[in-house]
Amino acid sequence: MSPPSPVFVAGTGRSGTSQIADVLGEHPLIHRIPIETRFLVDPGGLRDLADALTSRYDPFVGDDALRRLSEMLTVRLVGNRDRDRGHTVPTAIGERHYWDAVGRLWTELVACTFDESVPAAGAGHGDWPAGPFEPRTHRRVIPRHFSDRRELVGILRRAVDTMFGGAAADAGKPAWCEKTPFNLLCMDFLWELFPEAAIVHIKRHPVAVVASHVDQPWAPPTVDGALAWLKPVYDRWLAWKATADLTGRRYLEVRAEDLAADWPEQRRALFERLGVDDFATTSTFRSHRLARRHGQFDRRTRAFVERTLGDVIPAMGYA
Repeated sequence: MSPPSPVFVAGTGRSGTSQIADVLGEHPLIHRIPIETRFLVDPGGLRDLADALTSRYDPFVGDDALRRLSEMLTVRLVGNRDRDRGHTVPTAIGERHYWDAVGRLWTELVACTFDESVPAAGAGHGDWPAGPFEPRTHRRVIPRHFSDRRELVGILRRAVDTMFGGAAADAGKPAWCEKTPFNLLCMDFLWELFPEAAIVHIKRHPVAVVASHVDQPWAPPTVDGALAWLKPVYDRWLAWKATADLTGRRYLEVRAEDLAADWPEQRRALFERLGVDDFATTSTFRSHRLARRHGQFDRRTRAFVERTLGDVIPAMGYA
């Protein structure tokens, strides 16, 4: 059997993405990147950069995109520890692999740099010199313009491979799995980077997803707020799915409830679709854990949620 392809896990959040990523990462051939890496699909990440250096290019757009990526890769992801798992992105991947990839990126994406003079704050209102803490220059970056987007995509893919492939190799596994829920809305870009990748989209009843969101510190604490957060996500994904050509794509759509109802058989089918042998994982899906959200809303609130979501619930495969 040939080595498995890279795997991306996608979902709305609170739909079972972490659990299924844990399952995949317990397989002997698949290494789970321990935390959400963010830099692929988040604002300021590689997806934004790909457009900024190709179809949206001008020197200012490119400079802004590179600055945002630099801030993400060298400040935000280095300093923020994952709340649940205690890693920064570099430590989750491996410092050497991470910084090798980041360092190489700048040499491949930057055409040149120069220092722009910055006048003193009071220039034009007197002859006083600049204050001792005022910057006198501003570093400007001229990014490369890629008329052939495939060249840029190859550079970005190599950076991701250096990070994720290096982490998998350190774990003694040939393939990797990355979970960021909003991979859901960026499948075209992920397949542009890795055409051979499998994307596993895990779904859960939308009412339960809303119920779980209101209990999360990072999500709106009210039902109205959670619906305002989630409904556009469902709408965008359903609109994409209606027109997406998935011919030849490795796209797996699974329901958390189905996994829990017959776990050993569903696990076997999941691994088979990913091209690997079955493996009895410690992580599982269990019906009683999914059922905890069933009674969270009173009848009136549940009816309001169902009414607001409208056609979303049946479109996601639920009654």
